[in-house]
Amino acid sequence: MSVGVGAESPITFPDNHEDPRMGREDSGNAGGIWGFIKGVAGNPMVKSVFDKTKHSVESMITTLDPGMAPYIKSGGDLDIVVTSNKEVKVAAVRDAFQEVFGLAMVTGEAGQSNIASQPVGYAAGLKGAQERIDSLRRAGVIHEKQAAVSVENFIAELSPDKWFDIGCLILEDPTHGIHIESFTQATPVPLEYVQQAETLTPVDYSLRWSGLMVTVGEVMERNLPHVSKTDWHVMFTGMSRRQMIYSAAKALAGMYKQRLPPRTV
Repeated sequence: MSVGVGAESPITFPDNHEDPRMGREDSGNAGGIWGFIKGVAGNPMVKSVFDKTKHSVESMITTLDPGMAPYIKSGGDLDIVVTSNKEVKVAAVRDAFQEVFGLAMVTGEAGQSNIASQPVGYAAGLKGAQERIDSLRRAGVIHEKQAAVSVENFIAELSPDKWFDIGCLILEDPTHGIHIESFTQATPVPLEYVQQAETLTPVDYSLRWSGLMVTVGEVMERNLPHVSKTDWHVMFTGMSRRQMIYSAAKALAGMYKQRLPPRTV
């Protein structure tokens, strides 16, 4: 059949002569890349892999150089000041809180207490720990809402002629209205060293109401070779004072975590 010149053709062509595949490929690639990135970011499995890889790298670094652990785990929302600049206290508290919270900024500032050099009894230990916190706030070293942890060791006669050294830990967080007390394990102190400390304390010692002028650690250092007045515990128990503070601080951190309000994302 012939078709006339003026007749309408049954076949039509698009007005746009550009290759439609170009636009589809561009939009498809763009959407695919961004979709992939968004999918990866929100994929729990991929996030878990990233977290495990990060943990593995941190573990490798801290294994090769244990001193890096405090730096890797420093940060986050938790900021704690320890009322001492002695590493035995600061490091123990830092390790404990970073173990419980994952990330924690823990630093030390030397606080002062107006009690005897060797506190005697629970009341004296608690008072000494609290006064270290109060002294830092009064001096403006830490602000009034700063969370702080204080450590104070004391001796107590738990039964006739049976003396023990115990560490008192106080956590105070005014922002959340939290006040927690914890204690280290009790370390036996030979009676003879307590008696010597009492003998070396003058009868007119102004702080005698709270304890002795000479610590049992100082007495031990004088009488026993290779014994430090600041960490004699390891000789009697095989456990260092830092380890004892760490154990009590970890319990303190655990109780603190339970009392803190839930975090909002």
